[in-house]
Amino acid sequence: MNGEIIFDPLLPWAALAVLAGVVAVATGLALWRGLTGWALRLLAGLVLLGALSGPAYRQEDRAALSDIVVMLVDGSASQALSDRAVQTARAAEALEARISARPNTEVRRVDVGDGADNAGTLLMGALSKVLTEEPRARIAGIIALSDGRLHDLERAPDLPAPLHLLLSGQPQDWDRRLIVENAPAFAILGEPVTLSLRIEDMGAAPAGAANVPLDLSVDGAPPVRINVPVGRGFTLPVTLPHGGRNVIQFTAPAAEGELTDRNNTALVQINGVRDRLRVLLVSGEPHPGGRTWRNLLKSDSSVDLVHFTILRPPEKQDGVPVAELSLIAFPTRELFLEKIDDFDLIIFDRYKRRGILPSIYLENVRDYVFKGGAVLIAAGPDFASADSIFRSPLSTIIPARPTARVIEQGYLPKVTDLGQRHPVTAGLKPEGAGDWGRWMRQIEVEPRTGSVVMSGIEDKPLLVLDRVGAGRIALLASDQAWLWDRGFEGGGPQMELLRRLAHWMMKEPELEEEALSAQAVGQQMRILRRTLSEQAGSVTVVTPSGDSTELPLREVAPGQFEAEYTGPEIGLYRLSEGGVEAVIGLGPSAPREFEETIASGDALAPVIAPTRGGVMALSGGGVMALSGGLPVLRDVRAGRPAAGRGWIGLTPREAYETRSVTRIPLLPAWLVLLLGLGLIVGAWLREGRR
Repeated sequence: MNGEIIFDPLLPWAALAVLAGVVAVATGLALWRGLTGWALRLLAGLVLLGALSGPAYRQEDRAALSDIVVMLVDGSASQALSDRAVQTARAAEALEARISARPNTEVRRVDVGDGADNAGTLLMGALSKVLTEEPRARIAGIIALSDGRLHDLERAPDLPAPLHLLLSGQPQDWDRRLIVENAPAFAILGEPVTLSLRIEDMGAAPAGAANVPLDLSVDGAPPVRINVPVGRGFTLPVTLPHGGRNVIQFTAPAAEGELTDRNNTALVQINGVRDRLRVLLVSGEPHPGGRTWRNLLKSDSSVDLVHFTILRPPEKQDGVPVAELSLIAFPTRELFLEKIDDFDLIIFDRYKRRGILPSIYLENVRDYVFKGGAVLIAAGPDFASADSIFRSPLSTIIPARPTARVIEQGYLPKVTDLGQRHPVTAGLKPEGAGDWGRWMRQIEVEPRTGSVVMSGIEDKPLLVLDRVGAGRIALLASDQAWLWDRGFEGGGPQMELLRRLAHWMMKEPELEEEALSAQAVGQQMRILRRTLSEQAGSVTVVTPSGDSTELPLREVAPGQFEAEYTGPEIGLYRLSEGGVEAVIGLGPSAPREFEETIASGDALAPVIAPTRGGVMALSGGGVMALSGGLPVLRDVRAGRPAAGRGWIGLTPREAYETRSVTRIPLLPAWLVLLLGLGLIVGAWLREGRR
């Protein structure tokens, strides 16, 4: 039971103050006039003022509420290092028992794990949540059992009680960490890109050599080992081997005694892009299609075009002096012998043998393809003649043989069944419900090798693609593609077709017909398989730890298959299916939980200091050793130091619940009436006798 006197005035306090002034003035006037009843008049006024102020005695029936101690138990990945998990679990169990044994005290245990998407340890977020669920007036203390490595300090709430950190770990803990300081997202093929890294030892690291080994691997290839310094940054020049995504893995071998090797590895994914594409266009004679090729290639600012056009064949005899035929002699020897390897693509547009390019030049073009170059032949009537480029050293690499027949009639180009699965022609469809515009000429050819992806008259081959050695070659058996560009009968996707064709020949990864790739969002992986076959087998996924999983692929489009997979860990994954392999890195370059692994209370110090709490190591000796490795619990008043040598303090809150309230007026109406009348009558009688 608890009682107190309260006031519930019938008039505002300002009005009561005015009435009090009136009573004081009336009393003073009575004294000045010498009235003997002034004291009784004053008492009568005070009784009336007291009655208007509404005095009452309030009595509450209260029930005491228990104090609440919040205990945060860190179960994140960094807490699994060494013996921290066992150390923390034992301390949490013993501490929970001690707090529960205290009179009028409850424990709210909150287990904190890893945040989603590599968010790290969200200790303050968990604390904010529990403080919104529990009455702040009952919180007597907050105790966190953690290594002190949290990643949401900015979410720290306003704390109603002391915060204490019981630090896991051992004094002799040390760890080595590999840090990628700078890595570009894109790099130009053929040019070295500089990566900035640093290897850092943390904690009680043993004295050792100034340099340590570092393994570097690109796309899962056998690693190359180099020696790098410890404790200071260094740079590594890396040249990307291919276009598209390149996965570079850096690994510092684990040292004896370090906490973990999870932060000894870093993954860097860089997209390789071409700086400038050098194209050599050789036109056998002027024709409308030549302008189309030139416009297409010149419209791309990343293309360096060298255009070689034969305007006047040697057999033409018109009496013009040879010295006046050209202002500048065309450097055929330099282009076809000395600098041919500098070109990414060579296009022969309606070219035929006229003696301008000797056989040795064409032999060099053939060798250029075998070594990895690309050649596109856009065939006109000349391809079916006796002077055909097929009847040259290039015949060994051209995928189709001309029959000497030139078909002059209109027809609709169409994509073959195989072409529906080939990335060069897959998805090419007429706009709306109509058809593409017709072409008016086709050179009849018989395919020898390669893939026929487009056909024309009577399903005869129109576009044939083939791989030769390390290079690629394409044969377009018509010189009428320019009709699409001019919009004849509605036109067609001439620009898109030629763009895909050129990029396929230059080995752009997204246009490989036999390819395996993956796209990652967090730990979710979307596996993509492209193949010319009608079926695809199961893809094999090898995790960073070496576990293997078979995933069935489902067809989503002709020649395209997909599967989804959630990676159980962060690191480099290897994919394989049908002899095609790929690698992909899941997660960040280094897991956030393992960026800082040495236990420390520095991060939480700005939150602990205002509450006057403390930081104590669970591995400490002294007084804590006598109490089972845990600090002694004491009661402290609010605002006083809440931690000392071997002890931490809890603030008793003395919270209660009011069950009922009894209110008794101190000046009931009848009593006020009797007292007021009695005092007034007494004053009148006293003054009347005088």
